[in-house]
Amino acid sequence: MATFWIRALQLILALSFLVVIHELGHFTFARIFKVRVEKFYMFFNPRFSLFRMKKLGGKWRFRFFAPNVESTMVEKTDGQGNPVLDEKGNPQYRPMTDAELNALPEGDWRREPDNTEWGIGWLPIGGYCAIAGMVDETTGADGLPSEPQPWEYRSKKTWQRLPIILGGVLVNFIAALLIYSGILFHWGEEYVPVENASYGLQYADVLLKQGFEQGDKILYIGDRVPDTKADIVEWLIVDGEKEVTVLRGADTVLLQMPDDLGKQVLASGAKGIIDYRFPFVVSELAENSPAAKALMMAGDSVTAVNGVPTPAFQDVQTELQKHPCDSITVSLYRPSQGSMDLRMYLGDEAKLGVYPKAPLQYLKTRKVEYGFWESIPAGVKYGWDTLVSYVKQFKLVFTKEGAQSLGGFGAIGSLFPPVWDWHSWWLMTAFLSIILAFMNIIPIPGLDGGHVFFLLWEMLTGKKPADRFLEIANNIGFWLLLALLVYANLNDILKLFM
Repeated sequence: MATFWIRALQLILALSFLVVIHELGHFTFARIFKVRVEKFYMFFNPRFSLFRMKKLGGKWRFRFFAPNVESTMVEKTDGQGNPVLDEKGNPQYRPMTDAELNALPEGDWRREPDNTEWGIGWLPIGGYCAIAGMVDETTGADGLPSEPQPWEYRSKKTWQRLPIILGGVLVNFIAALLIYSGILFHWGEEYVPVENASYGLQYADVLLKQGFEQGDKILYIGDRVPDTKADIVEWLIVDGEKEVTVLRGADTVLLQMPDDLGKQVLASGAKGIIDYRFPFVVSELAENSPAAKALMMAGDSVTAVNGVPTPAFQDVQTELQKHPCDSITVSLYRPSQGSMDLRMYLGDEAKLGVYPKAPLQYLKTRKVEYGFWESIPAGVKYGWDTLVSYVKQFKLVFTKEGAQSLGGFGAIGSLFPPVWDWHSWWLMTAFLSIILAFMNIIPIPGLDGGHVFFLLWEMLTGKKPADRFLEIANNIGFWLLLALLVYANLNDILKLFM
């Protein structure tokens, strides 16, 4: 349970940060072009807000758990006080005049509409920046004044509206590059090169079916030499390379991959299809564990389970899982006494109850340090390579296996480590920022990309889509995105019980 809350907190903090900077991108460009931003909210706030604040009369006013502020739009009337209707019989609206605003009670939050209301909503599914005169998820066509106002988004030229829309995506992408640069400057880059996999590689079942064997060392994928695990995954699954040359003992073996390997990997549901193997050496023992009761000691190396050789940590795990609630013989090597056997009884979890030494104690890493100026181009390259890799992987979403593997907040949260680690958190936050930037630029109504599509259409044709059309398109896009969100999170729930 503690692991769940640690991951949930990391996810909430990362998404909150990314949503805020995304909306700040829209906000900044809107203010540059003198467009009024009525509200800036983290999370949505139907009917009421958890917190809101606004500058009135030169002083900041704050409210907690308060109903939403009424609109400054009022019905338009004629000289006799009768409502003015459009051709369809719907009432038309206008902004309150300066005289009407000044007549409001002192402290009324509708006064000074040029000042933005900042707040936190209660529905944690994103956030928004309510830009005046823009038809989006917060404002329909009926909520706009009947006559465009000079401070509205729709009154601005197309070349001004475009950067307002692109501001969120731009900020998310730049933020990712800056985060990666900061990570490289502060921590550097450390990883285990594939060539340093002294004990070989561990493969998921889906790769074992293709002819790999545990402990194989990958020499070539096609005609390329992989440097990292990420290279192996991308070249095999995304690029679809067919030939893999491995070193198996003293022999070189050529393996042929199928055309649908990517689909098979997705269908398998394997979270990690490849990892480094390392020896099982005891670091600490849990009190009253099967290993402690059998007098196992720190420094012992497990070499076999019930006579089956276990040269790697993963081999020990595999053999132990075959013997829940059973007595087993564990062969080990103790530096002070040599080889020996211990008899012990496993519980229903089939675990020894020990903490093994970390893999990096046995695998040689490569570390690259970056100075301040070196970290900037390196961070830009890292971010760009991450984006390119993600875009290439995105094509798999449109397969049956890809759709079934879609995950929601649970899947994203599981990517964070089970313990708090700032290095990992910043890496995941930068990666999510890349994803947010890319997903938002997809030309789907309701997303920034949908608005960009209509703006480009206007630039090419000289015809601006009607506000009512934009509202309908955004509503359709919104419900499609909501359905996708529900589907992805249902997938997470189903995976818990399957």
